[in-house]
Amino acid sequence: MNIFGMTVEELRAALAPFGIPRFRAAQIAEGIYRRGAVSFDAITSLPKSLRAQLAENFTIERPTVVNRLHSADGATIKLLYAFADGQTAETVLMRHPYGNSVCISTQAGCAMGCAFCASTLHGLVRNLTRGEIAAQAIGIADFLRQEGARVDTIVVMGSGEPLENYDNVVGALRLLHEDYVLGLGYRGMTLSTSGIVPGIERLADEGIPISLSISLHAPTDELRSRIMPVNRRYPLADVMRAARHYAVRTKRRITYEYILIRDVNDGVRAAEQLAALLRGRLASVNLIPINPVAERNLHRPSSNVIRRFQRTLEERHITATLRREMGTDIQAACGQLRNRLLEAGL
Repeated sequence: MNIFGMTVEELRAALAPFGIPRFRAAQIAEGIYRRGAVSFDAITSLPKSLRAQLAENFTIERPTVVNRLHSADGATIKLLYAFADGQTAETVLMRHPYGNSVCISTQAGCAMGCAFCASTLHGLVRNLTRGEIAAQAIGIADFLRQEGARVDTIVVMGSGEPLENYDNVVGALRLLHEDYVLGLGYRGMTLSTSGIVPGIERLADEGIPISLSISLHAPTDELRSRIMPVNRRYPLADVMRAARHYAVRTKRRITYEYILIRDVNDGVRAAEQLAALLRGRLASVNLIPINPVAERNLHRPSSNVIRRFQRTLEERHITATLRREMGTDIQAACGQLRNRLLEAGL
């Protein structure tokens, strides 16, 4: 039985049939989550006889890093993790002036089919487990600990649609919140969704005040359906209704992500429509010039067009920020590194 990803309470239940005292669960959790143990022998707070007993009945399965890329400026590191079945997913460490942020993936591949994204090129293989999701942030925390640093924030914005893997994702966030794991506050966690309405509504009632980002990318149903097939299942009116429910229920500002694509959604008219859609909401817009994916043949607008779009929103009293680009030299956009290895047959 793999115990990585279990809570202390689950560990206690797993240990009970073997007559192992309940208090040992906390020591084991401390060893695997806080001290980076990958074997029971490494948990030296346990008696040798208990370590041997545990090794006979349990495993500590963590993903392994099979590729690592460092940006030239040292601010971004991209890891490709391989799981026990050989599937892979990407994790990115971004060093900001305000702290270290980790972007984690929730699925191997993605089924959403967004026209601008590399993650979906090979489709969805499977959901990641709670332990596989949490392990990405824990692995980065192990690395940062050597520098005397820590993970400050988590963004669930990697490959996959998190709300299509709801239980594992929320379970991983709850685990990372525990003091015996990373002790991260929920307000330091952000989840990004393409607009899975039932998931947004469920998350609003979950009782964890994480920040919500919604990938909007178009101000009308016609355009959004063209670049985001999920809009045919959950049209804008339903997404915006669910977003309002989340904002009211959690008292948290919603961030709407908007990828700017040349001659697709970057015009003044689109900005005006977006401002009208968001008027009167507790919201802000995060503008993201597209990180080109060769297979998609979509391009980023000029700097002047980007600034004009932002200015059009601000003139209509919509808070709009331009995302700081990080890691473009190491294929930090979702799915690019994984796709490169898949296409090489690795």
